Amino acid sequence: MAIEKKIDCVILGLLSHEDLTGYEIKKRMDTFLKYFWGASYGSIYPALSDLVKRGLAGKRDGAENNRRKIIYSITEEGRSYLKEWLRIPVEKDELRYETLLKLFFGNEAGVLQAISHIDAFEEKIKSELPYLIGAADTLKNHIEMDDTHKYYLLTVEFGIKTYRAYLEWCKEAKAMLEKE
Repeated sequence: MAIEKKIDCVILGLLSHEDLTGYEIKKRMDTFLKYFWGASYGSIYPALSDLVKRGLAGKRDGAENNRRKIIYSITEEGRSYLKEWLRIPVEKDELRYETLLKLFFGNEAGVLQAISHIDAFEEKIKSELPYLIGAADTLKNHIEMDDTHKYYLLTVEFGIKTYRAYLEWCKEAKAMLEKE
């Protein structure tokens, strides 16, 4: 397989489930995928154009409320490309949190600043965890409707367990710093 761009595979994956506009693709990334993947409009639209040019996606004009929009769909070649990508081993899983980067160098700013970063991280996690729990409940209630729901549920359950571990870490990290 040629060196693939992950954004191509993410878009094809989304299109494998339903036809979408570029705006809808971005919206799915900002909701369903935001916990483990992201992209900007500046990367989505060039990727869509390239996917169409390569025959991996198709596009058609659609209109809604007198607004012109372009709707993208996956082609059979695109589905084959996606399946091939899904079979190859994962290149790299990485965790990148600016909070952890700032804590790593936290000695320069002091305990209060470090705790402030941990508090902000904790609040973000607390605000997002209910969404994940709600998504898991919804998926469990609709698991029989579509096979893809069980795969979505696996990622949501990973998120829930990870977020709960993050909250536990926040508590322990603040306790450690407050002893100083």
